[in-house]
Amino acid sequence: MVNQPSSARILTASLVGTAVEFYDFYIYATAAALVFGPLFFPSDNPDLQLLLSFASFAVAFVARPIGALVFGHYGDRLGRKSTLVASLVLMGGSTFAITFLPGYAVIGVAAPVLLCLLRFGQGFGLGGEWGGAALLAVENAPPGWRGRYGMFPQLGAPVGFIAANGLFLALGLWLDDGSFREWGWRLPFAGSILLVGIGLWVRLNILETPAFAAMTRHEKPPNVPLAELIRHHGRATLCGIAAAVTCFAIFYICTAFALGYGTTALGYSRGEFLQLQLGAILFLAGGILVAGWLSDRTSARAVLLWGSIASIGVGAAMGPLMQAGAVGVFAFLALGLFVMGFVYGPLGAFLPGLFPARVRYTGASVAFNMGGIIGGGLTPVIGQALASSYGIGAVGWYLAGAALVSAGGLALLPKTDRLSSVAP
Repeated sequence: MVNQPSSARILTASLVGTAVEFYDFYIYATAAALVFGPLFFPSDNPDLQLLLSFASFAVAFVARPIGALVFGHYGDRLGRKSTLVASLVLMGGSTFAITFLPGYAVIGVAAPVLLCLLRFGQGFGLGGEWGGAALLAVENAPPGWRGRYGMFPQLGAPVGFIAANGLFLALGLWLDDGSFREWGWRLPFAGSILLVGIGLWVRLNILETPAFAAMTRHEKPPNVPLAELIRHHGRATLCGIAAAVTCFAIFYICTAFALGYGTTALGYSRGEFLQLQLGAILFLAGGILVAGWLSDRTSARAVLLWGSIASIGVGAAMGPLMQAGAVGVFAFLALGLFVMGFVYGPLGAFLPGLFPARVRYTGASVAFNMGGIIGGGLTPVIGQALASSYGIGAVGWYLAGAALVSAGGLALLPKTDRLSSVAP
């Protein structure tokens, strides 16, 4: 069944869309760490520039739960397919528009304002993207394959990261610093339009999921999915939010924060550090694959709990490894991203399984994106502030704290809400 063409199309649609979304999202994170500070937030203080740049990065995390509510509402009422197409168009269009945005020196304060508005559009689109892609995969999964089907949207993260990171690395080798900062950074944003076109082509050629189709045959969709979610599934939602915190904290510490810290405090060149991250991201893909397989052998909840506990150790190791030269930095990035696979890979199967089909899009999207606000929204900013005041080791303990939040949420999950089925 896994090898049937229809299954291949479904899994490709769930992976390609999230790969495009994470490509768009990560090129912003990279540009925020390397370029946006002096271009859009001029200041005599480099640390302040970086903080303001990372603050604009956090705008998307405010937009994500709003997008989750809006896209979740229509995804539960009208279907998964059309909602997924709309989310892809919105985020891709916002990313492409950043290509042409003038800097502060040209249009003054309008530059950072417009940048934040487009960043809001990115986050709004991503708010509806992940939940729909996860549902597309798991609501089509055969019995015993939910973990492995659910990992395909998660694999979009390393695929998108590799595409974004690889392109920035190639530009760094091709252009000098002056050319890169003047116009070269815009090329990844322009290139996003091609990836969006591929994602649309794949998604326009899929059908509605069986679970949603079966639900609409037997009952009327909820008028207000959010109200039903709060009324009947509040505890499961809160536990799902907590479960998602750690994956965001690890990802943005190992990517956006580490890149900014590595190229300033540690003195690595942009190209050197991007190469370290590009190699380490392969460990994220490996972790997702292992975690997806283990989820079907045990349970998604168990794998997430193991990953949360392991993340505490990753946080403790951050300070010593990040100060142990290039080998130590790579070891930390590889370890952190591999463990992230265990707190990220199973979410594609776990979060949809907390909710019935009639509120599943809303529930999974809200849980994932609220977890993103707590775990990732301000993580680069907080990390930069902690590192400046207390040293790099403090950032690791911040990560350990995020892992405790996830472990607590998983432990408090009611037995009746634990993943058992994604049937209507």
